[in-house]
Amino acid sequence: MSGRYALLLHGGAGTLADRDYAHEIEHMRGLAEAAKARLAIGANALDIVQDIVRELESSGLYVAGKGASPNKAGRYELDAAIMDGATQRAGSVAALTGFTSPVSAARAIMDTTPHVMLAGRGAERFCGEAELERVESVNDYYTPAAAPDDRDIATGTVGCVALDLEGRLAAATSTGGTLNKMEGRVGDSPIIGSGCWADGHVAISCTGQGEYFLRTATAKDVSARMAYGGQSLDEAVAGALADVGALGGEGGIIAVDRHGNLAAPFNSPGMKQAMVHPDGRITAGVR
Repeated sequence: MSGRYALLLHGGAGTLADRDYAHEIEHMRGLAEAAKARLAIGANALDIVQDIVRELESSGLYVAGKGASPNKAGRYELDAAIMDGATQRAGSVAALTGFTSPVSAARAIMDTTPHVMLAGRGAERFCGEAELERVESVNDYYTPAAAPDDRDIATGTVGCVALDLEGRLAAATSTGGTLNKMEGRVGDSPIIGSGCWADGHVAISCTGQGEYFLRTATAKDVSARMAYGGQSLDEAVAGALADVGALGGEGGIIAVDRHGNLAAPFNSPGMKQAMVHPDGRITAGVR
């Protein structure tokens, strides 16, 4: 039992200098405050990260869930993953269409199937059988949150990592994918070990240009640096992100370790985030 709790959430790496993110900051702070209240009375980290990410998805403020943008074929294909550090159970969904909460789909896959990932048509069939909430009208539901972006790989992701009073760690990540992506494109967000990871030592959620995070297995790399290399959390996330940058990629990482240490480095123009510190402080903003 850790006797302490901590949490970090993000609304995506990559910000515009001339855009006001006050609404997003207020929203993230509110989510952090609600999570703190639940963690303080013993809530499970796994439930917390799922609920936070589901709220981020449903807000329409970020490039995930309701705020996602269509791909080049005009389809909304969404990805998500969730992982329980205490058991290392995981669930993920890729190229999901027609359902409001990809992270809820990922949790259902983890809890009710022998599999880790379902994708495309099979994922849709599973979500229908599980009676998850459907998108009734694509035109009425989605409100793309992203501003025009001329980068080859424009970014947008949400995520949350948490440590609870029992010492359990968990992570969740969800995304609408890179803007104007090819049909069928899957980035790092639903890939266990690349965009999402949790074990008994650390929980990680990544955001940014997923192709580069895939090539470095970034989330698992953070854990490996700590477990096998003896690095501190700060050293591990900095080193893992440096490898992404060395390939030409940009983005950010949020992480919490079993001691409640928090880290949120990024090499993108900015990252939207909120933290519940082990001492109870809450901070939120765009760094």
